[in-house]
Amino acid sequence: MNLPRLADATLATLPSTVARPALDRAGTRIGTVHLGVGAFHRAHQAVYIDDLLADEPDWAICGVSLRSPDVRDALRPQDGLYTLALLDGGPTLRVIGALREVLCAADERDAVLARLAHPDVRLVMLTVTEKGYCLSAGGVDLAHPDIVRDLATPASPSSAIGYIVAGLALRRARGLPAYTVLSCDNLTDNGERLRRAVLQYARQFDAGLADWIDAHATFPRSMVDSITPATDDALRADVDAALGLHDAWPVQREPYTQWVVEDAFCNGRPPLERAGVILSDDIAGWDRAKLRLLNGPHSALAYLGRLLELETVSDAMRHPALSTFVERLMREDIAPTLEAMDGFDAQAYIGAILDRFRNPAIRHRLGQIAWDGSQKIPVRLLGTIADARAVGRSIDRLCLPVAAWMHFVRRQAQAGVALDDPMADRLASVGATMIVDARQDVTAILALDPVFDAVVDDARIVDALVRAYAAFGDATPAEVARALAAV
Repeated sequence: MNLPRLADATLATLPSTVARPALDRAGTRIGTVHLGVGAFHRAHQAVYIDDLLADEPDWAICGVSLRSPDVRDALRPQDGLYTLALLDGGPTLRVIGALREVLCAADERDAVLARLAHPDVRLVMLTVTEKGYCLSAGGVDLAHPDIVRDLATPASPSSAIGYIVAGLALRRARGLPAYTVLSCDNLTDNGERLRRAVLQYARQFDAGLADWIDAHATFPRSMVDSITPATDDALRADVDAALGLHDAWPVQREPYTQWVVEDAFCNGRPPLERAGVILSDDIAGWDRAKLRLLNGPHSALAYLGRLLELETVSDAMRHPALSTFVERLMREDIAPTLEAMDGFDAQAYIGAILDRFRNPAIRHRLGQIAWDGSQKIPVRLLGTIADARAVGRSIDRLCLPVAAWMHFVRRQAQAGVALDDPMADRLASVGATMIVDARQDVTAILALDPVFDAVVDDARIVDALVRAYAAFGDATPAEVARALAAV
């Protein structure tokens, strides 16, 4: 069926069941540039801005793809409009109007630079994934091919950092104020790491520019959270049928969304708090809460759920023993390890996370969450165990998910199933030697450095891990269920 295209001219034909932008799009001005205009940005930050534009028309978005023209080619014929599907069983559909311009830097470099240098632009945001920052331990990776190329021709950049600095250089030359640069990728200390990289990069070819950026630009820290599954043909078909229009690239996410931002803007800011953004000076605290209360239990569900032969997070939350265990783990063991923060209610946050875990419309596969366990276990679970142990709290329940990972490694290795993990070869070698003798198996896997470096010398933690491992027996579903019900 050849449907008319979603666009400004066809908005009025939308059925009443589909929400549409509650604003005069023609009266908005582009005050925000977003580098990395992928699904997460369009389902997250752009929605917050969309909520504000009716009363704050100066913050509309120019979305920039750094490499691929696909998003531009899909959305430009639609005047930047697209559909957001909230996966709440319906789904609920809403057309987002915050994107007033969509560019591809690969073949529209001059247009991107002109937009960055426009006096109306006061905020530049990024969602480019960690690799898109070209970072090294101390700042920017000066050996990265994109950085090498950009430093040779700074006025014709290709990298995100290159564009940020080139835009700031144009503004300095024209006597315009700097813009705020807001990283929206989940990197630890993201704003400060980006600031260091930008200054190091600029200093390679213009120390005066670097000093000007250091004095005038700001790089707030932030934390973002919302599950955003990839767009697929089924979503496209469902959206087209509901709209009676063709949307070339709708996006979907869970109803829950969170955005915490450090209030450190240099050139004004949209009133983000009106749209539900949390403004906080303690981004590290919010990161820690997410890591421990969301990511830690996610890993617990993954390893315990796979031993119980379950497939998805929502399946795991329908298992009585496992769902009860995870809720007690969060409320009684993890929450007490977090420091108090203004505006943070740990028990309410836990309730929201549990609702997310139970959402059957999000098919988050446990096998995928189980990837990279050697990298996730230390930061998601072992730090919590060490903190609880340091203040004399029980760690028996906290150790069960770690022991479940050990059994998971053993079973995968002995079944000849490759692990998706940076340490896959070493884990497979250890797993092949495990004989379901708790002391011997735990001792063998604790020898893996750097996974257990922080706890291997603490005899009480080691003993608790041995007890947890032994509690599962051979880790059959029945034995795992009994172990969970016993704590």
